[in-house]
Amino acid sequence: MSENVVHLHKPTDPPANDTAPTVLTVVPDAPPAPPVPLWVRSGRAVKSAVTHERTRATGRAIARHGSYTFNGGRIVARRTWDGRTGSRYERMIRAAEAAGNLEAAEEWEERLTRFRAARHHRRMDLLHSPVEAAKGVAVGAGMSIGVLVALGVVMAINTGHVGDVITPLTATIDFIALLIRIVQIVWGPALTIGPFLALLALWSVGRKQQAAPNWALPANVRNGEGEPITPSIVVKALRDLGVPALRNAIKEMSDAGASMLGPIRIAGCGVEVDVTLPSGVSTVEVQNRRRKLAENLTRHEHEVFITLPQAARTVRLWIADSGALDEPIGPSPLVTDESLTADYAKGRAPWGQDLRGDAALLSLYQRMLLVTGLSNQGKTAALRALALWLAFDRTAEFRIADLKGAGDWAMFDGLATVLIQGPTDEHVIEATEMVEDGVEEMNRRLQAPPGTTFPPLILLVDEAQVAFMCPAKDEQKRPYGGSRNESRYFMACRKIHNQGRAVNVLLWQGTQDPTDQNLPKLVREGAHTRASLALGTESQARMALGDKAVDGGAAPHLLRQGLDQGTLVVASSGIDIPAGQASITVRTHYISTDDAKEIAERAKALRDGVTTLHAVERGEERDPLADIASVLGDASRVLTADVLKRLSALSEDAYGRWTPGDLKRVLEDAGAEPYKSDGRMVVGRERVARALANRNTNGSASASN
Repeated sequence: MSENVVHLHKPTDPPANDTAPTVLTVVPDAPPAPPVPLWVRSGRAVKSAVTHERTRATGRAIARHGSYTFNGGRIVARRTWDGRTGSRYERMIRAAEAAGNLEAAEEWEERLTRFRAARHHRRMDLLHSPVEAAKGVAVGAGMSIGVLVALGVVMAINTGHVGDVITPLTATIDFIALLIRIVQIVWGPALTIGPFLALLALWSVGRKQQAAPNWALPANVRNGEGEPITPSIVVKALRDLGVPALRNAIKEMSDAGASMLGPIRIAGCGVEVDVTLPSGVSTVEVQNRRRKLAENLTRHEHEVFITLPQAARTVRLWIADSGALDEPIGPSPLVTDESLTADYAKGRAPWGQDLRGDAALLSLYQRMLLVTGLSNQGKTAALRALALWLAFDRTAEFRIADLKGAGDWAMFDGLATVLIQGPTDEHVIEATEMVEDGVEEMNRRLQAPPGTTFPPLILLVDEAQVAFMCPAKDEQKRPYGGSRNESRYFMACRKIHNQGRAVNVLLWQGTQDPTDQNLPKLVREGAHTRASLALGTESQARMALGDKAVDGGAAPHLLRQGLDQGTLVVASSGIDIPAGQASITVRTHYISTDDAKEIAERAKALRDGVTTLHAVERGEERDPLADIASVLGDASRVLTADVLKRLSALSEDAYGRWTPGDLKRVLEDAGAEPYKSDGRMVVGRERVARALANRNTNGSASASN
């Protein structure tokens, strides 16, 4: 019987004097919930027991070990069948024929013929073996009895007892009886235990091969993290790649696709294997599915690299050990070996390691260099490592423009003859003039007598995209940035790319996030060594390395931003690249700023002392219009070609590189454009004088206002 509950409360709106009577309310209790039926409680208990993790683990263990035993029997039976018949040879013949390798098919057919001949010989021997065995037993028994009797005779002579003649024979019979008794005792338990030992052997074979459904395997095996790469894993990954022609070809192969694989070789922190694709499957179809292939191999995308070797219809897979690429590769030899030297012509810079763990050595001899990538990926460190190595060659001269100005190249103060540091337009102007001075030095060397040797001159521009995007213009309205024929920095780069290599005047550039605007096509294709860190898109990868490298498997856009810092994809003739490949992946040694300063000090000790200019020296400021008026003299008009000659004589530094286009541009801007007289272009003295007067008048008016 339920009890009632009494609640005491006042009305909701009591009077102001708060004298309202208290109201008693009797609230009955809620009715009790009906009892849960027994069958419901039993069902819940059964569901909980079935879905409990311990129950599921037990079920998986039973299925796993049962599958080990059953599939182990299948494996042993298959091995026995292969050993007793020619099925193995027949599978290899069909696989070779499917792959179009007729030579291998003929070789396997010869092996099959030899195997069948040997088997026939053994079977023929079995027909005569019972008679031969009986003869052998009879002869052996007779000889044994003779030996035992002879031994007994010797014993009888020695002891003087005639009965000792049969003592050895009796002892032998007793020993045989003992062996029979032992066998009788052991035979019964052996018949009982033998099947269990056989099952244990089959279980061991199945367990070693992990011959069980994937859902029944232990968690660490199901995840596959760090799973060693085997032929079956590679074939299964290719089969499940989503290429119908490849999947069908593997199913039709009697060896399940094993003939497609070359030997799996240990290569650095991973393994390498060549895969010959069946007819109808393109290498591009495999390259475009890199992520899926990596996942099928239980690896991350960045741990699988696909390249194209020399052999046709073949892809080369390099598969890293799980997590190996996240480990550092160790310090640079520049840091650890204080006796290290450099040779520009014959030496190679220690840049890092390739994926196989071999040292990546780069030749800098007569090679223009371009290093690009996204921001904060190690571009400056990679470029600086090469410069630090070359600094140990006393003949090398550096002229450096760091258009970031964060002090990354400050240690070259005292090593470089020019060191410009800063991101402003003024710094870009100085960098442009530095490269143009390099062009003048190149021209001087090109005009030297044949056979003259020249030391290397390295014009290094870091953050070159700042120069290409600079909007500043000079007095003749020529832009410093851009990629047109009148762009000063662009044209200076092109001139050095065209002829600088022959006289050891080299341009090294580092740039980030390449586009057609901040890295023009003609400039990037002028570099002999092109290296790229992580990029955002495949189109950027093609800008950085070229179509050939990307089509051959180079994929800097698949590197992980922020995680693969310092990892470069390099396309160059100056580094050892495996035959058939167009690029190689290099994990560069990281040299910190402090270590770079110490290395630079060692390089400075090898030199007599270098005075570093922090700005390019410029000539005096000229007024082009006033100079034109002065060289015209009293003549009413002068040929434009003569005006250029007179201006060059007036100031070689200011007007020595002027063209008719430069002269025309200055005069048109002043309103005194050249005109034709007797079919030839001339400059009129009156027009120039009037333009000069108007300019002075306008300038005075502006000043007074």
